[in-house]
Amino acid sequence: MLRIHFSWRDLENIRIAQQPDPLWELMCAVCRLQTRHGLVEFGHWRRETGQRLSRDRRASHALGTLRTVIPASGYIPDFLTPPVTGECLEAGLEALRATPRDRLTAELTRFSDARPVPGWMCGPHEAPAASLKLASDALRASYRTLLEPYWRHVRSAVGNDVSVRTRAVLDGGTAALLDGLRPFARWNPPYLDVDYPVDRELRLDGRGLMLVPSYFCWGRPTALADPHLDPVLVYPVMKQPLEIARAGEERLDRLLGRTRSAVLADVAGHSTRTTTEVAHALELAPASASYQIGVLRGAGLIVSRRDGKHVEHTATSLALNLLAGSGTTLRRGPKT
Repeated sequence: MLRIHFSWRDLENIRIAQQPDPLWELMCAVCRLQTRHGLVEFGHWRRETGQRLSRDRRASHALGTLRTVIPASGYIPDFLTPPVTGECLEAGLEALRATPRDRLTAELTRFSDARPVPGWMCGPHEAPAASLKLASDALRASYRTLLEPYWRHVRSAVGNDVSVRTRAVLDGGTAALLDGLRPFARWNPPYLDVDYPVDRELRLDGRGLMLVPSYFCWGRPTALADPHLDPVLVYPVMKQPLEIARAGEERLDRLLGRTRSAVLADVAGHSTRTTTEVAHALELAPASASYQIGVLRGAGLIVSRRDGKHVEHTATSLALNLLAGSGTTLRRGPKT
């Protein structure tokens, strides 16, 4: 069990990551590949990923590199999951490459207590830049193979969870948020008792806690091993088998086109949405987002109204019925 100690200041500083974190998802995904956990939830993903790896020697080598420092259980070095940076993979990799030598040495020394440090990692008296770049490159390549084809669904599932947590805060404050982490955590003020493979105590000491919802986290939450780093609790979200979710999304894509269906799902997942918000969320050029919204509005799937300087878009009941029939998972955001 992990017992997290809260003070009143910590309760004021609880945050929820609004988007999936690529490096945490990747670390958990590498673990899922090495276990048979979640036969229904991850079985299809494992088969598809295995097929891609068998055809791509570079991707297979990159994953092999990661497996030497990401075991299926036990200690995993914290430098592989730097502070949450939202949904930006490159920002996380940049932070990883900036890991100080002393921290890298300390974490690899701890890692060596249970298993050999891989030969590609630098020695304690060597500059770490080459090793960190190799780790960064392996993470980037593995992300493209393991996660990128599924990222839209991962993002949607995490968004749904964030909406549930947000409503809990609005209805009952931080106590309701923490109490809602059952069954894998129990709020017993001033402690949060978390299902965890080893017994630990974590004192937040006013730093607060970042909650990170994760699709590939399985069974129980995980956290950084070093208690001096900014506290993070990564927990599993409700998940639908990827092949079922993707089948519905693919049918909608064939009807509307992939970009247009993504725009519709994003707008429908929020009470209102501006063109800028849609463009940012889907990494589209503003002109492209505006065009797609215009087409959807002309088809009766979106209505728009001006609110001051902004034009806000809302999905119609026709759009919601279409999305529900396709099985598309909506990323439901709070009303702003």
